Amino acid sequence: MAMENQTALKKRAGRIVNLLKKHYPDARCTLDFETVPQLLVATILSAQCTDDRVNKVTPTLFKKYSSIRDFADADLGELEKDIYATGFYRHKAKAIKNSARQILDEYGGKMPRKLAELVKLNGVGRKTGSVILGAGFGLAEGIVVDTHVGRISRLLGFTRHKEAVKIEQDLMRIIPPREWIGLSHRLIEHGRTVCKARRPECKRCFLNKLCPSAEIN
Repeated sequence: MAMENQTALKKRAGRIVNLLKKHYPDARCTLDFETVPQLLVATILSAQCTDDRVNKVTPTLFKKYSSIRDFADADLGELEKDIYATGFYRHKAKAIKNSARQILDEYGGKMPRKLAELVKLNGVGRKTGSVILGAGFGLAEGIVVDTHVGRISRLLGFTRHKEAVKIEQDLMRIIPPREWIGLSHRLIEHGRTVCKARRPECKRCFLNKLCPSAEIN
């Protein structure tokens, strides 16, 4: 595929976004939650852990700790045991307890709705904050860049970077804000089902004619 100017890149990106929407109309956050504070806890637990494993731990966890205050007042050792299966349990338990305490003390027990405020919470980075805003509130201040999103964005020629922040910046320049939330979910699903890291299935990929990395010969 020939070198593109910004106008051509945006046009191709728009076609790709539309195809992703067509093929993955129901793509969503795969973490199970009922409240935004539960989503905060689940996203912290999901670091270096699969969503499936997190979803096996959280039903019991959310019955035991039913509010932000419950997590803030939790016995740290007991909380560590409760989340042990998700890995890095000591670090995650501290992050959950400390972030819950911050929400109570600094935000009156209400979840912040601004990315700049969310990233001040213990255990919350830009990626986690964007997940909470998008899946929890339907708000988009950025684009969630996980390993699938970063890898596929490079294959599609949307970015050359490997750093999540720079990838996000490149995507935000060519993707309209109204698509930011859905794009991440759809690229993640595409990465899990078709554009797999070890063996991309280019021949059956509906994006192959628009992807400069496609191997379809």
